[in-house]
Amino acid sequence: MQKCNVGPTFAVKSIMSEPSDTLLTGNLLLAVPSMQDPNFKRAVIFVAAHTAEDGAFGYVLNRPLEQRVADLLPDQKLGALGQVPVFIGGPVATDKLAFASLHWNRRKSTLRCQTHLSVADALHELSMGHDVRGFVGYSGWSGGQIEGEIQRRSWIISPAKQVILNSDKSGTLWSAVLHEMGPLFKLMGSTPEQVELN
Repeated sequence: MQKCNVGPTFAVKSIMSEPSDTLLTGNLLLAVPSMQDPNFKRAVIFVAAHTAEDGAFGYVLNRPLEQRVADLLPDQKLGALGQVPVFIGGPVATDKLAFASLHWNRRKSTLRCQTHLSVADALHELSMGHDVRGFVGYSGWSGGQIEGEIQRRSWIISPAKQVILNSDKSGTLWSAVLHEMGPLFKLMGSTPEQVELN
């Protein structure tokens, strides 16, 4: 059983997945099929914050840890939060556990995400019927780094999709998002992981 510390408490950040011409905040990054980095192979990352100066920060959405919050914080009284699933958010600060809430606005077709939730905040979001997840670690890039990776075509950018809220589809999320993006991306999403074996 892996134990974690609850990450530092920051001001709650609320992000709307409205498209931006220059910033990635609120969008998804999907690893290209050829990416071999084990931290990001076929990863779907929600970008929670991005500025040209400070870089980018987000969580991998399709790496379930196969544990619940109560498994990582066995000594705390967590109520319903104890049953929340935990994901590997990325390779940075993997000794910290953070909470985020995701909620799809059907009328606007946008995703609302709140990060850096305290235990009390996370419990409140659960009581509202929102999708709360625990993340061990996060994905981060310094200023200009993610822009360089995108120029080298390491990532595919997509607006947030409602399908990402189905945590039961974590194993097929990468393909599912690509399939919603059109014929060319659907073909990419159907690429087998080990092309050389075909």
